[in-house]
Amino acid sequence: MDVYEPREDSELLRKYVRKYAKGAVLDMGTGSGIQAEEAVKKTNVKKVVAVDINPEVKKYITNQKIKVVISDLFSRVKGKYDLIIFNPPYLPEDSGIEDAALYGGKQGYEILVRFLESVNDYLEDDGKVLVVFSNLTQKDMVDMSIERNLLDFKLLDSMKLPLFEVLYCYLITKSEVLKHLNKKKVTDIEYLAHGKRGMVFTGDYRGKKIAVKVKKKSSEAVDRIKNESLWLERLNKVGIGPKLLFHNENFLAYEFVSGEFIMDFFSRASKARQKKVLKDVFMQCFMMDELRINKEEMHHPLKHVLVDYPRVTLLDFERVYYTKNPHNVTQFVQFVSNVLKLDKRKMRILAKRYKDEMTLKNLKAILKEIK
Repeated sequence: MDVYEPREDSELLRKYVRKYAKGAVLDMGTGSGIQAEEAVKKTNVKKVVAVDINPEVKKYITNQKIKVVISDLFSRVKGKYDLIIFNPPYLPEDSGIEDAALYGGKQGYEILVRFLESVNDYLEDDGKVLVVFSNLTQKDMVDMSIERNLLDFKLLDSMKLPLFEVLYCYLITKSEVLKHLNKKKVTDIEYLAHGKRGMVFTGDYRGKKIAVKVKKKSSEAVDRIKNESLWLERLNKVGIGPKLLFHNENFLAYEFVSGEFIMDFFSRASKARQKKVLKDVFMQCFMMDELRINKEEMHHPLKHVLVDYPRVTLLDFERVYYTKNPHNVTQFVQFVSNVLKLDKRKMRILAKRYKDEMTLKNLKAILKEIK
């Protein structure tokens, strides 16, 4: 298996290796060793490790200052580095043709995505990553993978090639959220899901699974994380919401809650269990009404109620606000009326009666209609 011979992408990357190489340097997918050789020239570079899956690279790298490791990405790599360099195979595979030096997977981005999923464990907190790839790699997928691994990036340079191909050189760093989680010794951080405004990750904290919520970079919402943290602290005192562990202005971390969303639970649960879950949600809504706060979205809480029977947990408190006229119970009445196909006219009357006088007696009148 031949190594990758230096081309335009190699020269583009080498330009920035000269600028950013310092301390301990790792050249991933070293190939001919051009980036490792460039890094070792700098006086402020103390160590250079060249990594490649192809054993043939040993024939090309003869500089005794460079340690060569044969490894599939990070599988045999140890330690942390100030700079990690990667010129990955980034072209989409041609039908029937395999070349590990050129093709990054069926779509082109698969190997780079695998690299991004692991790089945090080998990068110093103030370390940097240099990568080069092509528009043929699907830039939007690379950008999304960077965000889903809690990394930040900056486009350093680009280069137009024949046949409408464009090369990109990125400088990637750890986000402030990732640095904070590393400092808290949160491990096994993985992307879980996203919504309109936030992204949720899982991790291990002191032997327990946690969830970490971060604002999406594309979201224009202001102070939602801060607002959710504030209200979760208060609501936890009355047993509402997942247990908040720690937070700052950029993220919040809480105990991971397992279970299934309410409609998934309803699709297989008995009537008795459905009734018990609905009563639990109504009681939590009633407590929020008593506190004079609105959660919002309780009229359509498909992803806001998580059931691990008999435990029921309300999620997502980004939009909570204080009000003299809360409507958590009345909103949930709308949802229940539609789901259970109740007498909507009667439920509207009961909801209005509750709205006029938010008492446990009026709530119980609503609960009696749930059969």
